Amino acid sequence: MNVEMLFYMLLEIVVVFCFVFLFWRLSRDSNLMRSDANRRANELLRSVLNSEQYDQLKRKGYLDIKSPRDPGCIYRVPRRQGQVKVIEQGRHKANLCLQPREAVPDDDIVVMHKLMIEADEESYLQTANTFAPTNGDTWLDRIIWYY
Repeated sequence: MNVEMLFYMLLEIVVVFCFVFLFWRLSRDSNLMRSDANRRANELLRSVLNSEQYDQLKRKGYLDIKSPRDPGCIYRVPRRQGQVKVIEQGRHKANLCLQPREAVPDDDIVVMHKLMIEADEESYLQTANTFAPTNGDTWLDRIIWYY
């Protein structure tokens, strides 16, 4: 092997090491930012919900929000991102889907639904996509509502 070939091999090793280090650093910083966002979202959620609502969300995996305009209607917001169930007079009437344009923590999604429903229910309903209810027996329903 000549010196020039050895030099280029060493240079390649250094370049690969730099890329690996850069990738590791970016992924680590991204994870730190994500965990900080989740922490702040949980703090906001705890400040918006009363203790009874927060306990229901933790225990059951969803938050029931009463309709401001219809006392017989409840919006069941899942703890993890998913469709909101509309329950009227104890019966599942529809599913609503409303998502932000960018990825945000799950706790921020719960806060978004709660504040939009309580502040301007009519706009919330006009903005959300509405789907017919499922019977709850599909594998997807069991997965969504289990977590």
